[in-house]
Amino acid sequence: MKPITNPVPYSAYKDSGVEWLGEVPEHWEVRRLKRICRLAYGDSLTTDVRQKGIVPVFGSNGRVGFHNSANTEAPCIVIGRKGSFGKVNYSHDPVFAIDTTFFIDSRFSSTHIRWLFFLLIWLRLDGVTKDSAIPGLDREDAYQRFAAVPPLPEQTAIARYLDYTDRRIQRYLQAKQKLIALLEEQRQASIHQAVTGQIDVRTGQPYPAYQDSGVEWLGEVPEHWKIRRLKSLVRRIDQGVSPQADNYLADGNAWGVLKAGCVNRGVFREREHKRLATDFVFDPILAVKNGDILVSRASGSPHLVGSVGRISALKYKLILSDKTFRPIFSQEVDPDFMVLAMNSRYYREQVRQAISGAEGLANNLPLSSLRAFFFAVPSADEQRDIVAYLQGLTNRLSVAATQAERKVSLLNEYRTRLISDVVTGKLDVREAAAALPEVDPLETEADSEEALEPTTEPAEEFEAIAEGA
Repeated sequence: MKPITNPVPYSAYKDSGVEWLGEVPEHWEVRRLKRICRLAYGDSLTTDVRQKGIVPVFGSNGRVGFHNSANTEAPCIVIGRKGSFGKVNYSHDPVFAIDTTFFIDSRFSSTHIRWLFFLLIWLRLDGVTKDSAIPGLDREDAYQRFAAVPPLPEQTAIARYLDYTDRRIQRYLQAKQKLIALLEEQRQASIHQAVTGQIDVRTGQPYPAYQDSGVEWLGEVPEHWKIRRLKSLVRRIDQGVSPQADNYLADGNAWGVLKAGCVNRGVFREREHKRLATDFVFDPILAVKNGDILVSRASGSPHLVGSVGRISALKYKLILSDKTFRPIFSQEVDPDFMVLAMNSRYYREQVRQAISGAEGLANNLPLSSLRAFFFAVPSADEQRDIVAYLQGLTNRLSVAATQAERKVSLLNEYRTRLISDVVTGKLDVREAAAALPEVDPLETEADSEEALEPTTEPAEEFEAIAEGA
């Protein structure tokens, strides 16, 4: 497959007259957005009045359902007006744009709609808002934004080039996102196998003999392991307070109180706190410190309730909130082993059952339930071996995931810069667009697992871009 022809700068430029826009191609026009398009208001369509159909319903974040009729033509652009204001979505088909959005189709702009989509991405309309209780995109302010407008044939070439390039970038990004997800699945599976004794980490083989744990969702465990409730493995479980606090970070000698989201999927997030009033008096036992294990009692999302993480470093002075538990384990268990066990699937199943059965405590983990949770406990030596094995494995997987995440981040930056360079005329893509095949070979590939793997030439091309971005 031939690589994409590299675009080059235009031969002549002029001053746009707009300081932040700089020079633009000599034959382009500089216009305010109000002379490029009209932002039409979407219509009200509550879920209870939607009719069964195949027409996508678009909100500020994209598709939110289906209906039997559309209020746009095709293709169209839908822009978030409330909520995720300024977010730009595109559809090849007619949609129903609801009243939290603006939309644009051929009735409201004489430009190439796909070119306009990329232009609006570059304009970053999420920065155009009025100060109000409910921030949103202000249409009149958006209309005042300047943009450089090429002739219609060039708009078509720009849309063609960016479409082709963007599809290739998205394929690469999908492959990397899939890799990151697979690495996390491998980590979770390895933790579960090790902390339930399905595999003896010292040999890589199952244990010679197993026993029924007596717990339906735990199944069999090694014969010499013990089944214990959490309350028998701790000296105590601390819970914090719920004081009035300022909704910004502690600074200097100020103290902060942790919020519910301070532990997320095993990761401690220190900045998830609010600053306490300077005259607030608290029991010193509530102060958190390095090495503490924290359990989230509450969250807006059920899958985050009961998240467990250990503090490895602290920059702020913090105390526990009433949304956070801190188990203090007895000497018979390794705290790091318990953190791993509390990040396993069998622990998550207990959390799920506990919050589903807690009447009046939606998405809250009762302390009584946490204390009653079952754990499979090996000998002290085995606990240490499991910790060492899983820490080594996790470190290796984390390195691979971090490398993939870095490439995703760099390529997203490259995509943003490329769109900016093309729609502002820093690069002339007319020749490159003309050289593109009529059908993008990547579009004709089956959406198979193999098609998303980063092993094709375009992927190698973007590996190089990511490294050099």
